[in-house]
Amino acid sequence: MTGLQRAGRWIGEHLVLAAGLLVLVYMFVPIAVVMLMSFNDNSKSRNVYAFRDFTWNNWANPCRPDGMCEAVVRSIEIGLLATLVATLLGSLAAFGLVRHNFAGRSIANTVIFLPMASPEIVMGSSLLALFVAGGFGGRLGFVTIFIAHVMFCLSFVIVTVKARLAGLDENLEQAAMDLYASEWTTFWRVTFPLVFPGIAAAALLSFSLSFDDFIITNLNAGQTVTFPMFVWGVAQRGIPMQVNVVGTVMFLISLFLVLGNMLVTRKRAAA
Repeated sequence: MTGLQRAGRWIGEHLVLAAGLLVLVYMFVPIAVVMLMSFNDNSKSRNVYAFRDFTWNNWANPCRPDGMCEAVVRSIEIGLLATLVATLLGSLAAFGLVRHNFAGRSIANTVIFLPMASPEIVMGSSLLALFVAGGFGGRLGFVTIFIAHVMFCLSFVIVTVKARLAGLDENLEQAAMDLYASEWTTFWRVTFPLVFPGIAAAALLSFSLSFDDFIITNLNAGQTVTFPMFVWGVAQRGIPMQVNVVGTVMFLISLFLVLGNMLVTRKRAAA
């Protein structure tokens, strides 16, 4: 085998690995930049995107930009409430779609994907028209944002939990009932622990989508300001570095939650 052939074989064997590493680098470089810029002191520069000097002031004073912490807290409140309601309703809907046959089931499965496939500007304007027609035109705010976020999070929850249920071995439930476990006991001792990773993943996804949403929120917020809307507003004058602090904290929290879930799942599998 010639050197050229060996080189071609080595490239062929490691091509997928190299492509995967490039994708990971492409995904995590922006996150690394956000973390780096959270330590940037740009007080003496108009270019907020250039790293000047290292400082801890951004972390020591995360609420220095007026209104930012209030916007972050509001986004967290809406995200948690929307996640709770969407996860509860979406999980129940997923169980119904997977475990029961009823008229219109195939149509329901198709309709679920429409909010995911529709552009956000279409969903946002449709919800705004719905709120105006329902008499909420002059009362847009926290409640309308919450309702809008539940609406678009539901589809993601249903699809995620359905995927977990579809891969669930029903023989495990049947075995539990053969051992004289009631349906209630079987659900909480067998079904729910097996489905819980999918429910947790759906909840994390819902919170991320809610916290990060701008287009739908902007159309239905009225005078209420969430964190993405705050960032969009201050971007006209220059983004404060504390925004990167919030982004870094949210990423680290998400990372710890995912790693914690992985560790718990592995311990259960080993047990």
